[in-house]
Amino acid sequence: MLGYQTTLRQKIDFNGIGVHSGQPVSMTLLPADANTGIVFNVTCPKTGCSEDIPATFTSISSTDLCTVLGEVGGVYIATVEHLMAALRALNVDNVIVEIDGNEVPVMDGSSRVFVEAINQAGLRQLGAPRCYIRVNRPIRVDMGASWGEFIPHSGTRFEVEIDFDSEAIGNQTYARDLTAETFSKDLSGARTFGFMKDVEHLWAAGFALGSSLENSVVIGDDNRVINPEGLRYVDEFVRHKTLDAIGDLALAGAPILGCYRSYRGGHKLNALVLKALLSDRSAFDFVEATSSQARVNHADFVAVSAPAYAAVLF
Repeated sequence: MLGYQTTLRQKIDFNGIGVHSGQPVSMTLLPADANTGIVFNVTCPKTGCSEDIPATFTSISSTDLCTVLGEVGGVYIATVEHLMAALRALNVDNVIVEIDGNEVPVMDGSSRVFVEAINQAGLRQLGAPRCYIRVNRPIRVDMGASWGEFIPHSGTRFEVEIDFDSEAIGNQTYARDLTAETFSKDLSGARTFGFMKDVEHLWAAGFALGSSLENSVVIGDDNRVINPEGLRYVDEFVRHKTLDAIGDLALAGAPILGCYRSYRGGHKLNALVLKALLSDRSAFDFVEATSSQARVNHADFVAVSAPAYAAVLF
């Protein structure tokens, strides 16, 4: 399926709560035609109004604690990154996401439930070629002590480093090429995390109202993980940061051929680096795969006309 777009074989239903809103939400993933992309059809729970919001970086309106698409004062959808990571990593190109709330359900705080459901539903290959965004030269954004950059690479790779002033986290690094297999095994189960000392402040600001030990890794005042089951990976924190980065960069609208590197990053930095890349037409080009093999190199891609994809992706 490398060279062709895909969609789901059948619809998938999810029910859960929003990690920040604490409100129940129902979500359905529906198969879609080629060149649809990922589109959220959001029904505002307050007004009943529905609106289609394309899952592209131009729809981003906020990156405080999560990635939000749409207009926060109107119809919007928050916390899209875990679902977007699963869709991108599993090579799902076209889906309509119908949702009756303003936040994607958090499920267990990771992408694992989404991955399992997508694998069970299966994918259907479509007749249209898949477009990729190929990084041609380095693009870097510095943000205080944090930085992020794209550099050319023959596949899709993530190199993420975090550095927390917490004994429970400390300095951790994850570096590996992204495939459906590596995502499912190494990253999909990594959960969102936070500190007990921040809870009251977050609640007062209207965040983390649905957070619990069932959907978050929580670090107590003694700098220890308080979840009874402990961690799923010894370095679960950096793996979740990598998962978030995959989901945020999925808002490019097409798979990115390149290496994304970040230090002490988050949703805001991910969005800024993606915007910097796609705002500079000399830094990337659009390509299509000419090989049907599971693994290809730069020689197996051919550049295509940008106007053919600009409306779809951006």
